[in-house]
Amino acid sequence: MVSFQDEELVDWAEFDAVREQLGANFARILRYFSEDGIKSVEAIEQAMRDKVSVALIVPAHTLKGESLQFGARPLSAIAEKIEMTARHLVEIQQTPEELVPEAVRLRPMFEATMASLEKATNPLVQRRGAGAEPEVANQKFGRL
Repeated sequence: MVSFQDEELVDWAEFDAVREQLGANFARILRYFSEDGIKSVEAIEQAMRDKVSVALIVPAHTLKGESLQFGARPLSAIAEKIEMTARHLVEIQQTPEELVPEAVRLRPMFEATMASLEKATNPLVQRRGAGAEPEVANQKFGRL
């Protein structure tokens, strides 16, 4: 299993800026990103199984752009490498075997990124500074 504990998955300043800009629409758009991301990852995996370079371009492009909008730079970088390499492979009429390392890493990174984003948007969890453990809000609520 691939671990991303040591890797910063989200630029939290960018994420917070987007969250502020989108306001009440934020949760809905994050859900769309999750749904589109799942479809993109599945399409990329299928294209790799089928060995069809051209089928990698659109889902990788979609994932690249949407990830970047939420500050998920590492995920966006992998998607960009898949997209740009696939474009080149189409031009030279080659199959995408050289993208296996990126394709294998894509799903675990997407899932870890989504887990981080969902954790950050959960109203019961508050983030403190970078590297700090989350603090549960409303700790005085309920029985004492």
